[in-house]
Amino acid sequence: MRIVGLMSGTSYDGVDVVAAEFTADGDTLRLRPLGHRELAYPDDLRAEIGALLPPAATTIEAVCRLDNRLGEVFAEAAATGVELAGGTADAVVSPGQTVFHWVEDGRVRGTLQLGAPARVAARVGVPVLHDLRSADVAAGGQGAPLVPAFDALLLDPEAGARAALNLGGIANLTVVAPGAPVLGYDVGPANALLDAAARRFLDRPCDVDGARAAAGRVHAALLARLLAEPYYAAPPPKSTGKELFHGGYLDAALAALGEPVAADDVLATLTELTARTVAGACDRHRVTEVVAAGGGVRNPTLRARLAALGAGRWRLRTTDELGVPAQAKEAYAFALLGWLSWHGLPGAVPSVTGASRAAVLGSWTPAGPSVAAPRPPAPRRLVVDA
Repeated sequence: MRIVGLMSGTSYDGVDVVAAEFTADGDTLRLRPLGHRELAYPDDLRAEIGALLPPAATTIEAVCRLDNRLGEVFAEAAATGVELAGGTADAVVSPGQTVFHWVEDGRVRGTLQLGAPARVAARVGVPVLHDLRSADVAAGGQGAPLVPAFDALLLDPEAGARAALNLGGIANLTVVAPGAPVLGYDVGPANALLDAAARRFLDRPCDVDGARAAAGRVHAALLARLLAEPYYAAPPPKSTGKELFHGGYLDAALAALGEPVAADDVLATLTELTARTVAGACDRHRVTEVVAAGGGVRNPTLRARLAALGAGRWRLRTTDELGVPAQAKEAYAFALLGWLSWHGLPGAVPSVTGASRAAVLGSWTPAGPSVAAPRPPAPRRLVVDA
């Protein structure tokens, strides 16, 4: 079965597109990567997404317009994925762009992703799986992270306690260990605050290669204030996003200091924040290896700091060494979730999300008549039986 997977994360810088071929071999599922692409969002679309995200106010009109514009972008991305698949695919997984994750007192009450899946289905002519988080939320779960289902199958727990780390806008961790349930949760910001600082101080979308962070010094008082965030001390299951870690959050922390901080020092401090919180989580779970993916692995300053903090306790490497491109891992993970849902198998892991049961994820938007049942003639009238 060939599935196209799309992914647009909390950094909202573009769409990762993959095509994957899945073959069931007994209780082993074989994944053959068929290719991946990164399609950047235009600047005005990034601005449109940012203007709608909390804590900004918005309107239903703005939500509707963005939903359909994103649908057009995802439709083109899906078409690219079909090309990667050799011209034909069985399904597309389009999880959409998360614009709100409703959390109250540690419990997720709802979640919203935009991306007009009907536009995707109309463009590529195959069924589209979307809204992957809501079923887990309805079962009492966090609806995130969902990638641990992929990590748990990829990492052999019998090899010892190991962690899969994704460094996107938010850093999330999956831990597998012999004889233990899979554990996974959002650790905290990875690129979210770094990118906010780059936009604020550098007028750029990011600190390329962490160069400005490398030139700065960690500001001890700012780091201490940031590390005091209650989210870090909360036990899993837990999830977070830019509802908490946004530009205004950083502005408030800087204002509370009562003294100016140089731009490079802010970036150095935020890099240290990500490295410290991730390394602390890895140490708590006593892992011996951390397999990283996501945009953050392209930041040599962050990678070097993580490697230094883990030295002597755990080894840091990337999913490329396991055959999964680090920049496309989440898109491949969503393609896997599509395979599971297609076959009626659960994709959420209750020990990760805190749900009462393992849910089959997503809703299907068909591209035409169902192939599972004979097609009846089109009705020409309706009769109501008493």
